[in-house]
Amino acid sequence: MSKVAEGTVPYKGYKTYYKIVGEDKAGRPPLVMLHGGPGSTHFYLEPYELMAERYGRQLVFYDQIGCGLSAIPHQGDDFYSYELWMDELDAVREALGLARIHLFGHSWGGMLAMMYALRCSDGLQTLTVAASPANINTWLLEARRLVDYLPADMQGALWRAEETGDYSDPAAQEASDEYYRRHVTGCARPWPECIQKSFDMTGECYGVMQGASEFVVTGKMRDFDVTGELHRLTVPTLLLSGTADEATALVMKESLDRIPTCEWALIPGGAHMGHVQYPEEYAAALEGFLVRHE
Repeated sequence: MSKVAEGTVPYKGYKTYYKIVGEDKAGRPPLVMLHGGPGSTHFYLEPYELMAERYGRQLVFYDQIGCGLSAIPHQGDDFYSYELWMDELDAVREALGLARIHLFGHSWGGMLAMMYALRCSDGLQTLTVAASPANINTWLLEARRLVDYLPADMQGALWRAEETGDYSDPAAQEASDEYYRRHVTGCARPWPECIQKSFDMTGECYGVMQGASEFVVTGKMRDFDVTGELHRLTVPTLLLSGTADEATALVMKESLDRIPTCEWALIPGGAHMGHVQYPEEYAAALEGFLVRHE
């Protein structure tokens, strides 16, 4: 059983929850995990904890401010920003003495990781961008393309919900569940506990940054695009995704074509949360990359 240490870091007058899993006795940099959302939690990334037991890797998870176990009272929209969460990562690193790290981000976490590395790559041994877009518009176009493969009645239910903003209709719920089964969770309900727990604890910042649903971005991320900056990244970078992922090959290729020191691991059958479906395969791909750059 791997050693687990939990605590909080003061941030913006609130507390950021963290969990450290494992001990790296070889003196290697820890793997810092950024969850998605914005507004999700670290819980759905817990399958990666097998890396502590299997490979002797130390992992640092934390819930971003306003999310999960770092929940805070209601805030105005102005509170939430890219800078808020980039500065928080700096605060976590400073508080825990993480001078040199492997940085991993999944979905929104990968977007955050790219922005963080572009702002300052000091102390970054590697960067892993898992199932994340470099341009939100490409992500949305691909999501709409994937919806087009659903049965016609499900397509109609989803687009009616988008027009009205009402997702409570049973037909829209059924269509959304089918999309999630194919491209997000990789399984039907009931979802694995780590996924359900993250969905249940989604923070208000999801609405502020993303919007009402997976298919339309009306929040602050609507203009997200770092494609013009990715050529500046010099840290060794792994792109990680699955063949059934809503982060499709086209989404990932925008980063692959622009990051100079980049490689891509594509896991057969993996959906957006493919690491829950195939934990061994995702962990092995990630560990293999980390070892090559230590």
